[in-house]
Amino acid sequence: MRKLVVFSGAGMSAESGINTFRDSDGLWEKHRVEDVASPEAWAKNPALVQRFYNERRKNILDAQPNLAHQLIAELEDDFDVQVITQNIDDLHERAGSSEVLHLHGNIRLAKSSGPSAQYTTEFLPIQGDSLDLERDICPQGYPLRPHVVWFGEAVPAYGDAIDLVQDADIFIVIGTSLVVYPVAGLVHEIPKNCQAYYIDPKAMQAKLPVQFQRIALTATEGMQQLFKQLQQN
Repeated sequence: MRKLVVFSGAGMSAESGINTFRDSDGLWEKHRVEDVASPEAWAKNPALVQRFYNERRKNILDAQPNLAHQLIAELEDDFDVQVITQNIDDLHERAGSSEVLHLHGNIRLAKSSGPSAQYTTEFLPIQGDSLDLERDICPQGYPLRPHVVWFGEAVPAYGDAIDLVQDADIFIVIGTSLVVYPVAGLVHEIPKNCQAYYIDPKAMQAKLPVQFQRIALTATEGMQQLFKQLQQN
């Protein structure tokens, strides 16, 4: 069975109603990214950061997987599918994808906010939609924080992502602007014989290796077109 790797970004979930800061003048739901998505923000005002992610978690829980998520899950009938996502939501899993690697973490999980937080591999499921700074504490006594990779932190799963991409027969990049590094570098890790596709409304403007086929459509439109194409091959 051929190995098919999907690399998804914010545009993948936008059609499910999940907003991204890059579409709103650098503001993320009325907040500067630096004020809610960095270790410095947590040190300065953990209550604001916790409240911000509690609100985002509620938004994600209310959202539903869109057709693009569902079609990717259906590809498992014919391919060995691995999903790599920059998104912190769980819409791929809820659509039925069985193998999902979260590069930037998963907002449905929590981890310690202790000194080695960015490197920890110990995660706890969040019951409901909120974390409380005083009530939700790790065994070492630190408040639990969302399991997300903030700006300025390491991306522990990046090495695993490279391994998946380097073994791909088919590679689909969908809904990512390819401007956030190091993860944007994944497009340069594909094998020479890999079939590669880039789905994004601004696909024609992207700098990509020559073997990529560009599909300048939204995630749902592009996946419908590519799904039919892959079924015919």
